[in-house]
Amino acid sequence: MAIGFHRRDGTTFCMDTTDSTSRQKFALGRIVATPAALDALMRNSDSAHELLTRHAAGNWGELCEVDKQANDADISNDGRLLSAYVLRDGRTKVWVITEADRSSTCLLMPEEY
Repeated sequence: MAIGFHRRDGTTFCMDTTDSTSRQKFALGRIVATPAALDALMRNSDSAHELLTRHAAGNWGELCEVDKQANDADISNDGRLLSAYVLRDGRTKVWVITEADRSSTCLLMPEEY
């Protein structure tokens, strides 16, 4: 499935979310991203697809063990899921949040929460 993100400047960023090797543990729903998150990904040559694949597989990134365990429990308890990933520059962090009802997943910067 291809997903397009429309940027403020009128350009579109597209990605293919089809990955037969991923072990998706939950539905992502509608995928959205903030302009700041998309800009950070582009500046760092990081892939939204990679972050979404890791998130859907239960790789929660840079969270403490307590938060990782809470996410693991919330997969089956229909809770909201949060991942935090540090981009290639080693300092920029992007969050990925899937809503409890699995209707949507958002990529955003922590300061946008």
